[in-house]
Parts: sequence; structure tokens; C-alpha cells
Amino acid sequence: MGFLSNLFGGGPAVDFKEMVHNGAVIIDVRTPDEFKSGHIPQSQNIPLQILQQKINDVKKKNKPVIACCASGGRSSMATTMLQNAGIEAVNGGGWHSLQSKLR
Repeated sequence: MGFLSNLFGGGPAVDFKEMVHNGAVIIDVRTPDEFKSGHIPQSQNIPLQILQQKINDVKKKNKPVIACCASGGRSSMATTMLQNAGIEAVNGGGWHSLQSKLR
């Protein structure tokens, strides 16, 4: 179950609402068109395809990151990429699911 929770969302141990309350940034790694069709307010759109190029910009924020996408697959890859760059990051999974956890 741990692998699946890492792949498709942070799992029960992650309190996303508290993370956001404490200043975490939500990065939506879907395409700009997907983001335009709906997203979490205050989330930032950095498509997975260009995330590596934006790593330094994310580091400058000096805040934890919650990555989200449509279902959790791309956000899992983004979370790994961010963690490998030394950024505290968790996989928020699909944005619809994450949005409900933030209420």
C-alpha cells in the first residue's frame, strides 16, 4: 500500500491542509490547457515537461511543495524530481482529490 499511496497521493500521514496553512506551495504539473480547464486556487502551473528547467525558481521559494496533476502519475515523477533537487516535496495526487483534502 505504501508504494501506491506514494504514487497516487501522499497517503494518510500527510496533512495537506496543514502543509498549505504552514506555507507549502502547490505545483500543478499538468499541461497549460489542462490547468486552464480547472485547478486549485493559488496553485502554480509548471508542466512536468519543463519542471527540471524551473527547479531553481522553485528552490528560491524555500517552501515545501505539494505536487498535483490529473491522477497522481505525473505528480509522482515531479515529487521525485523535486526531492532529488533537495526540495521538500510530497505527491498530492490528482488535483480534484487534493482540492477536497484542503477543505
